[in-house]
Amino acid sequence: MKTRFIGVLTTCGSRAEAEKIAEELVGRRTCACVQITGPGTSIYRWKGRIERSEEWYCMAKTSTDMLDRVEEIVKSLHSYDVPEIAVLPIVGGSTDYLSWIEEETGR
Repeated sequence: MKTRFIGVLTTCGSRAEAEKIAEELVGRRTCACVQITGPGTSIYRWKGRIERSEEWYCMAKTSTDMLDRVEEIVKSLHSYDVPEIAVLPIVGGSTDYLSWIEEETGR
């Protein structure tokens, strides 16, 4: 099933960084909305060691057409060597909400 809308996940090391990325994504009309929550604790393996970090979680709602631009913006503004960019399909939702995403991302 091909979906027209997606959620793009990323995590940031500070609230300020999360807000900067979110404002840029929405400001450039690549995402209709970015929700920021946190802080939360992430435990992960990096360069052979188990690490623990406080992070802010961002969930951006956009269209599949915008994914490449979203990825470019996140990578250009993110402080991590390898920022999380994970995509989740939005397989359904209210017609009004999906129409709003479509409208805001210029689709």
